[in-house]
Amino acid sequence: MPPPKSPPSKSSKEPQRIAKLLARAGVASRREVERMIEAGRIAIDGKILDTPATLLKSLHGVTVDGAAVAQPIPAKLYCFHKPAGVLTTERDPKGRPTIYDKLPKGLPRVMPIGRLDLNTEGLLLLTNDGGLKRQMELPSSGVERVYRARAFGPITQEQLEALIEGITIDGMRYGPIDANLERRTGRNQWIEMKLAEGKNREVRRVLEHLGLQVSRLIRTAYGPFALGDLAKGDVLSIRQHDLVKFRQTLK
Repeated sequence: MPPPKSPPSKSSKEPQRIAKLLARAGVASRREVERMIEAGRIAIDGKILDTPATLLKSLHGVTVDGAAVAQPIPAKLYCFHKPAGVLTTERDPKGRPTIYDKLPKGLPRVMPIGRLDLNTEGLLLLTNDGGLKRQMELPSSGVERVYRARAFGPITQEQLEALIEGITIDGMRYGPIDANLERRTGRNQWIEMKLAEGKNREVRRVLEHLGLQVSRLIRTAYGPFALGDLAKGDVLSIRQHDLVKFRQTLK
């Protein structure tokens, strides 16, 4: 009787789309990789790649702009205190400063998780792992963001509490927002807002819809990671144990 066949080795690598592999390697997000492929910037063994549907077991022989791509390294997460007046992008056609002009030297290639607009400051999470970036940005993951806004104009706590039911502005539906009036000085007040979606300019649009003028906006937390006393322009590396523990909570 012939011996039973051995089951396939669990260590054998299954082919994956090149965009996923490059995102995991920290080259760029999957969407950006697809744009890079369209631009002819990615090659395999010297041959320009023309489709993001390519399946690979490893990044051996893959180059970006002629430079070899290293194999993926373990996911890392960093807290960055973004100053106001810089863009959350790699480059700006108008030559305005970006977060990459402000990041300390010596960091590996990192991507922002979500965005903060030009005049918003505070906590911006950075990662070298495209999969983690995408997972944290998805509304279905339910990762809470916390903001503090300084706003001018009349507002009541009752008006803010009504936001817990969500709100529709110009046809755009925003989900529940836990908003609280922290303190008031004349017609200026600080308002804390907690939300899980993080649509483009959501906090500003909601407060402006309520008749307020936002003069300062700070993100103070993203999930369990808080800005704390991190100085503007500084970066804090999240411990691997804390990152692994957090990823286990993601939906």
